[in-house]
Amino acid sequence: MSRLSTPSPQQPDFSGLWIPLITPFRDHAVDYPALDALVRHLAPTGIVGFVVCGSTGEAAALEEAEQLAVLATVADAAPDVPRIMGISGSHLEKTLAWVRRLTAEPLAGLLVPAPSYIRPTQEGLLLWFRAIAEASSLPILIYDIPYRTGATMSTETLLALAAHPKIRAVKDCGGDPSKTHALIVDRRLQVLAGEDAQIFATLAEGGAGAIAASAHLHTAHFVRLLHLLTEGRFADAREIWRSLRPLIALCFAEPNPAPVKAMLARGGALHDELRAPMTPASVALRERLRVAVELLD
Repeated sequence: MSRLSTPSPQQPDFSGLWIPLITPFRDHAVDYPALDALVRHLAPTGIVGFVVCGSTGEAAALEEAEQLAVLATVADAAPDVPRIMGISGSHLEKTLAWVRRLTAEPLAGLLVPAPSYIRPTQEGLLLWFRAIAEASSLPILIYDIPYRTGATMSTETLLALAAHPKIRAVKDCGGDPSKTHALIVDRRLQVLAGEDAQIFATLAEGGAGAIAASAHLHTAHFVRLLHLLTEGRFADAREIWRSLRPLIALCFAEPNPAPVKAMLARGGALHDELRAPMTPASVALRERLRVAVELLD
């Protein structure tokens, strides 16, 4: 683990590689057997844990009962592997009620983005995250992803939130290297690369880990990459990174998680189905992904 990312003994540790799980579907319903098999396949690969019902899991298209059933399936399949639950919303009181419901679950933390669509001020963002942190008995990971929420969190806002004892980490999709640097240097929040293409840069600078959708594929390569980076073995890490870059680029050439689902379906792990308005990956992209995956075999 890098020096800058090391938590104190009293703090939860979110360092390492987390898989933001896709949600398999078959005939418009959640395919729980396929999810169970996928989790059992990924659990022993060296990952730190799973993020359940995040954006990669198409959580916005899942009812609350489905989300709880997905969480239960993951817990049953890999009870010893930590789980972070994604939440989202724009209605504060409803979100707080959901947070209180989830605190009854055996979770490592909650991944919380800014409220979408309404674009609050920085003061409003402080109110949102502090209210959620106060309502939760679980650690909070901020999901900084302005291109999904429409709300850009300033460095000052994130550093102010770092003072809250329940807010422990950030999934960094903010697209601002200076903000990433400031958070890493500040040390109070563990910084997890949320953009797969930024894994090398974030970890090399002292970030704690990554939440990487493309790591559904060739997971061992990603695990090895993070180990080398946290050990400071940059030359060896660079070789693995160069081999992974084409795969990562293709996994996001069309909206996530369609490319990842296409490749998992090709391997027989699940049915290639998404919930509308999400659509499967194009035929052309599937072929390019096939070549990229085979080059890593």
